[in-house]
Amino acid sequence: MSSPAPRGRPRSFDRQAALAAATRLFWDRGYEATSISDLTQAMGIRPPSLYAAFGDKRALFEEVVAGYQATYAAFGTRAFEEEPTVRAGVARMLHEAAAEYTAPGRPHGCLIISAAANCATPEVHDALQAIRNANIERLRTLIAAAVARGEEPAQADPATLARFTGAVLQGMSQQARDGAGRAELEPVAAAAMLAWPAAGPPAGAAAVGR
Repeated sequence: MSSPAPRGRPRSFDRQAALAAATRLFWDRGYEATSISDLTQAMGIRPPSLYAAFGDKRALFEEVVAGYQATYAAFGTRAFEEEPTVRAGVARMLHEAAAEYTAPGRPHGCLIISAAANCATPEVHDALQAIRNANIERLRTLIAAAVARGEEPAQADPATLARFTGAVLQGMSQQARDGAGRAELEPVAAAAMLAWPAAGPPAGAAAVGR
């Protein structure tokens, strides 16, 4: 007597490899221009497997974005965690963006920025916009705290510096997609730091030597 066949079918693909393939495709083409057919072909799976493992296209994209933030985009978080000042953190973040946005062997630019281009799906467009705005607000908060403790001069405008930094990152991302290399973008990162007001002497330094 033969044994009954097991219920269901085991997943016959590497989920992480499929997710990596979807990441590269969304990164390269953006959300709107990437179809389910494109995804299944790149991921090496059939539509039922995609829906069973990831949900619909939007749910898959949300997982891609979360993974991207935790890996490829994590250089910004590391910069602020490891550098002694906010100014140094911004400088490192911009220089590392020049390297990350032009790294060989993968799509150029930033997925969070480029995937929103020509996006006609409001929920996706708004979610990506919210991520970018939240990043600017976190930077504004860090700069404001640096001003409050005397690390940055009182005339520094945290909101303007944060939004300016976001604009530089977005411009670097687009230029990387347009073919600019690391050697061309690193001077842009350096030039951006010239917009910061000159750091004054530490509090109380003016009284020294009087």
